[in-house]
Amino acid sequence: MVAAMDIKVTRIERSKLNDVSLENLPFGKYFTDHMLEAEYENGKWTNVEIKPYQPLVLDPSLAALHYGQSIFEGIKAYKDADGEAFIFRPYDNFKRFNTSAQRMNMPEVPEEIFIEGMRQLIALDKNWIPNKKDHSLYIRPFMFATDQILGVRPSETYKFLIILSPTGPYFPKPMNILVEERYTRAAPGGVGFAKNAGNYGGSMLAATKAQQQGYDQVLWTDAFEHKWLQEVGMMNVFFVIDNVALTPSLEEETILHGVTRNSVITILQEMGVKVEERRIHIDEVVNAHIEGKLQEVFGTGTAATIAMIQKLKYKDYVMEFNEANWALSSKVKANMDAIKERKVADTHGWLLSI
Repeated sequence: MVAAMDIKVTRIERSKLNDVSLENLPFGKYFTDHMLEAEYENGKWTNVEIKPYQPLVLDPSLAALHYGQSIFEGIKAYKDADGEAFIFRPYDNFKRFNTSAQRMNMPEVPEEIFIEGMRQLIALDKNWIPNKKDHSLYIRPFMFATDQILGVRPSETYKFLIILSPTGPYFPKPMNILVEERYTRAAPGGVGFAKNAGNYGGSMLAATKAQQQGYDQVLWTDAFEHKWLQEVGMMNVFFVIDNVALTPSLEEETILHGVTRNSVITILQEMGVKVEERRIHIDEVVNAHIEGKLQEVFGTGTAATIAMIQKLKYKDYVMEFNEANWALSSKVKANMDAIKERKVADTHGWLLSI
């Protein structure tokens, strides 16, 4: 546990919560009263403060706008039945944030700013945490380059912020997924494992084309053969084949090291389910479906937690899944929710008290 940090705090005069209902919340539309901001210059982090949520004033030559040095994380905070607030696995996101920073040639953010700053910010806006099933406070730490000069080089200055958004379910219903065979999300040696803005910007065209065909998102494949499976949308993906949970390996560094993915693997193993992290070929999935062995497919990520998939299309072959048979993914979600809601003991140390 990092020691308390003396952070300058400027409070709002009147909370926006008076004008916002925490019922039926869309994802990422509303933001809390305060945000954390810090600046990097001359090789160190300075001016760490919590202040009212407000627009930023940016120069048109801002380096991040032109050269893409921008990274972020997604974390969630919850309330238990007694109204106590907790952050789910923030240290894992802190480590991944700095892994992204290293890959994007950006400075690392110290633990006392990332973790303690987050804790103090949420403590201030704790009343914004919805106390409702499948609702939470979404936490968005992000950093971007702030040099005001055109030139392809790492910036010398950066800004780090944390903003908070009360939110409901990301995917309110099961998804229809199209296997992507043209566009590429990531390749070995690239930035697929880093949570940088460009990964998301580059994914939107494929997703839009899939939506035009009646699908919600795409299942990404490798850059060379378009046969080896990577992520579904911007989530990690699991296939349950003959009672074994398969998920793509992290070894090629083409997919995100998902905190929810890791949590799901842990819970599956505790349930006695065999988990295999390895390369997965689309033909293996199709053949398993033909043989009646493909039981469930689901995505995992901070925003969605677990997103059920009801239809998966590869070329002209459509695989459909019956909600009544989603026994494993539903149980994993229930077990994870029980930990987040403190209905069972947190034996892994995943919850950080506010």
